[in-house]
Amino acid sequence: MRHPPRRVVLGVGNPFRRDDGIGHVVVDELAARGLDRDGVVLAWSDGEPAGLLDAWQGATLAVVVDAVLGAGPAGTVLIRELPRDAPAVGTAMRPGVVSGHRQDVAVALRLGASLGRLPDRLIVVGVEAEDLGTGPGLSAAVGAAVPDAVAAVRELLSS
Repeated sequence: MRHPPRRVVLGVGNPFRRDDGIGHVVVDELAARGLDRDGVVLAWSDGEPAGLLDAWQGATLAVVVDAVLGAGPAGTVLIRELPRDAPAVGTAMRPGVVSGHRQDVAVALRLGASLGRLPDRLIVVGVEAEDLGTGPGLSAAVGAAVPDAVAAVRELLSS
């Protein structure tokens, strides 16, 4: 008996660092729409590399939603498939664009490659942050980008 492909969406970030909480908000929106009932694993992550490895192990597709810096104006949504040999998040996404967690995803990629624990495909949906200060709640620009980020994840999962 064949098992359906395992698809994982990881909302990376800290909801108490303003726009860094975008990943959690997108995962919550997907759960509210019942996406977790469609055989998709939805999870939050603080971006710690070992936790990412555990979450995406055995996945055919892992989508990481995170705040990024350097993608353009606040609220810009950037979608990028990361190669399995990505040397760094900035290089893998686009020159000058980094995760709000600096190199955590890149470290997880390198560690996963060494240990044979990478998903078949890894795609980052990044949203350009405006405010990474302390406190809950997204800035207006990033909050306005939530529907676009949710739609991007849904499209990736359906392709």
